[in-house]
Amino acid sequence: MSARFLVAAVSSLAVALSSSGSAWALKPAGRQPILASANRAGLPPVTLSDVGLDASAMDKTAKPCDDFYRYACGNWQRNTSIPADEASWYRSFDEIQKHNDLELKQILDVATLTKSADPVTQKLGQFYGACSVALSTEPTLLQLPVSMAATDKVGLLQAVAKLHLSGIHPFFRWSIDPDFADATKLILWLDQGGLGLPDRDDYLRDDDKSKQLRAAYFAHIGRIFNHFKAQVPANAAQTVVRIETALAQMSKTVVERRDPKGMYNKVDKAGLVALAPALDWKTYFITMNLHTQDQLAVTSTPFFSGLSALIGQESLADLQLYVHWVVYRSTAPHWSAPSSALAFQLERSITGQPQQKPVWRRCLDATDTALGDLLAQPYVEKRFGEQAQNVAADMVRAIAAAFTANLDTLEWMDAATKAKAAEKASKIAYLIGRPKVWRTYEFALGPVHLDNVLAGRRAENLRTIGKLGKPVDREEWLMSAPTVNAYYDPQKNLMVFPAGILQPPFFDPKAALAVNFGAIGLVIGHELTHGFDDEGSQFDAVGNFAQWWQPQTRKAFDAKTACVANQFDLFEVQPGLKINGKLTTGENSADLGGLKLALAAYKALPPSARAERVADGYTAEQQFFLAHAQVWCAQMRPDAERQLVLTNPHSPPKFRVLGPLQNTPAFASAFGCKTGAVMAPKDRCAVW
Repeated sequence: MSARFLVAAVSSLAVALSSSGSAWALKPAGRQPILASANRAGLPPVTLSDVGLDASAMDKTAKPCDDFYRYACGNWQRNTSIPADEASWYRSFDEIQKHNDLELKQILDVATLTKSADPVTQKLGQFYGACSVALSTEPTLLQLPVSMAATDKVGLLQAVAKLHLSGIHPFFRWSIDPDFADATKLILWLDQGGLGLPDRDDYLRDDDKSKQLRAAYFAHIGRIFNHFKAQVPANAAQTVVRIETALAQMSKTVVERRDPKGMYNKVDKAGLVALAPALDWKTYFITMNLHTQDQLAVTSTPFFSGLSALIGQESLADLQLYVHWVVYRSTAPHWSAPSSALAFQLERSITGQPQQKPVWRRCLDATDTALGDLLAQPYVEKRFGEQAQNVAADMVRAIAAAFTANLDTLEWMDAATKAKAAEKASKIAYLIGRPKVWRTYEFALGPVHLDNVLAGRRAENLRTIGKLGKPVDREEWLMSAPTVNAYYDPQKNLMVFPAGILQPPFFDPKAALAVNFGAIGLVIGHELTHGFDDEGSQFDAVGNFAQWWQPQTRKAFDAKTACVANQFDLFEVQPGLKINGKLTTGENSADLGGLKLALAAYKALPPSARAERVADGYTAEQQFFLAHAQVWCAQMRPDAERQLVLTNPHSPPKFRVLGPLQNTPAFASAFGCKTGAVMAPKDRCAVW
């Protein structure tokens, strides 16, 4: 339920927000804010760049009331090319990521080249160094997977369990997560999986693009088997695709997976055996060290009953071949330059990205995955200060206060449900910058990169399994501090904003408050709104899946979210390709709510705190909306854009601007858009 959001950090801040009663005021922190009241005599005029906006990105030949995305981003799009090793390029995420990665590369280069006594530096250098060597060398012959040695289906499932512990997932996936009925307890979850293409519909759609993708995948399977000199039958690719197509047919769609109620099917081990008797669950649980746990949940009972039928009807040889393939496709990117290049060919078919990322970028990503909190420590020390954390916390509090104040204005919501919503909002925790306690990594490293990758996965999976029976840790992070992202967790009722969040264009200490609220404020409001979107609203203040709504209010809420879904259904991204409103409802509602909350929080500041000034003729409120639009300036390759529309719960960036702004009356007022204009439709949608 998280958004694809944010990155990097700043080392110092110019101003901080502090609360004084119900009002918010600026307090100096080293220097005065750039912006000041527009009517203060003697102050020089300011430009858009002075307030933190990019005038060169704008296309002023466009009319803001017709196409505000082009107005805010048109020149940036014309003048920006997607790098050859990227599927898309965002003015915000990717520009920040580029700078972020260079800083992390410097940390890893130093760690690799120096013989430091510091254990953090040593481990980072070992892992990154082994990766850099591996991905620059000739192939190593991959040994026959353990699954091929199985003499019966019991042995096969034992092999599958060992692979699951190593982060390789034939047939299905597993996780340890809170119980929907009691968010204080962790249970085992079993989920559909086992596919080599991004989505189950890639196997089932009948359009030309899907057929081309399946043909590319078929050829890809043959190339990988040949590359590793695997002794497989001539029809190996047909067998793999046939089994994966069967798995796809029994899998839930991306829209169906957005229904928490349908995803929660609590069973005990006896119930699981009855559901899927062809799988030797006793062997699986013993191998996974899960034999002491009796309660679990499956996300789809039809999937696991169908999987049981598939295991029962397929020959051992064909099942082994499929597992063999999953091992190869899961590990090929980590073997050598030739094998990783072959693995990339499938990604190119999916996204249209012409070139593979350089070795150092791939090794950086692998290091962050395996040793995220180690890599984060030197990064945070250099790039994240206490002032940045304080400002982010104050902005979160301001936007949370705006949410609570907004509840009183919602005529469709009854008093009892408003009280429950206010209670939930008051209990949202927010983790900012870095974890309070850094994670440790006890697994040993050696000279072989793939061994290190698998050792890291096994150690993490065993650590995760070891959490069973222990209290849920609300301080645990699901991403590393330098990560370009933020998220809301409905079962912990918390928001997480990594250190990377406070960097231009999302946050700039030199920018106007209106610009910062339009950018990072939107992100904060977006994540908070996820607690009350079509999915998050089904979890209560303590994270339990519960009906805390009065029936009539819930009915009204569902109608409002349906309005958003229907509106986005009409947006055509490419000829014949429209946004899936049901798939994107949660993210679109969060964008709309986040924009409204960020603006309300900004307006709640006293005029003396906002210190508003006109910049190049643009008022503070216009600056707010320009900031919102400019963080979404982006270019996408057509294939990558198509894949996003078909499988991703987020709308393409252009429509993350147009949709929310069309539903925001304050935008129309700020830019003088008359009712009936494209950006000021007569009928609007509003949830929160």
